[in-house]
Amino acid sequence: MNRAAAALTATLAASLLAAVPAQGQQYPNKPIRIVVPFAAGGTSDILARAIGPHVTTAWGQPVIVENRTGANGNVGADYVAKSAPDGSTLLLSDVGALAINPSVYTSMPFDPAKDFSPVVMVSYSPHVLAVHPSVPVGSVKELIAYAKANPGKLNFANSGTGGAPHLAGVEFAARTGVQWAYIPYKGGSAAVTDVIAGNANVLFNGMLATYPSVKSGRLKGLAVSSARRAPSAPELPTVAETLPGFETGSYQGVLAAAGTSRAVIAKLNAELTRILNTDDMKEFLAKQGTEVRAGTPEALGAFIVNEKSRWAKVVKEAGVKAD
Repeated sequence: MNRAAAALTATLAASLLAAVPAQGQQYPNKPIRIVVPFAAGGTSDILARAIGPHVTTAWGQPVIVENRTGANGNVGADYVAKSAPDGSTLLLSDVGALAINPSVYTSMPFDPAKDFSPVVMVSYSPHVLAVHPSVPVGSVKELIAYAKANPGKLNFANSGTGGAPHLAGVEFAARTGVQWAYIPYKGGSAAVTDVIAGNANVLFNGMLATYPSVKSGRLKGLAVSSARRAPSAPELPTVAETLPGFETGSYQGVLAAAGTSRAVIAKLNAELTRILNTDDMKEFLAKQGTEVRAGTPEALGAFIVNEKSRWAKVVKEAGVKAD
């Protein structure tokens, strides 16, 4: 190779190397869309609308929260998976449900472990086990006894077939021997609303979207599904106090389309982590029983892979299918 060619090669290489951080420096240069694949009022929606204004303040770009519902989050997730990998379209979702879906749906339009670039885990909140106030029980033990004495009488409202709240009910029933009919809804807020209305009797659902109705008396809270009692709801025991080892919950995370540059992912991760760890955001989430779980993109990617494996067995044994 002559000197001129070598110099040209070196110049091109330097330009390519400079392009990656430049992408991060220029980002964002247009509005950011946060897609929530569930109905308004659910955990993912509440988080997206809480985070959005902070991003706008920090970066000066409008943040648009868009609810694209259907197929237990698959419709909105697929939209993001097929969007331009430039960081302008993000998914904020229950990443546990995202990892479960391949086991529930016989046909998936995307692979949650391959078709996204993980950005950051946002939060964890336990599920609340709650019933309509008319259900004559006041504890997990009493619920089990009542359900066994009245097989098929109770209807279980879930935020979507095969979602984490649904499988919490499936695991609870499998471990206790209770029988109840499952009623699927298009999101946790709809499930909560119907139990409040008395059209369904019992549910597991994310604490962020459910605990306010427990505090107001519109629902009767029996327990939380975390390993330890929630500091914001110390009056609620854990399900594990009756069923040792029982632990489920709502793990929320942010993802972008696969192929989004590492520089953009790193900038998003840093800013969202900063926002989530502000005193105001921590206080807002803590009051509603939710804790910040911000971490690296790699940690979120590993979580999705592990959850996919964990719940595949539960789904198979219960024969849960959404198609």
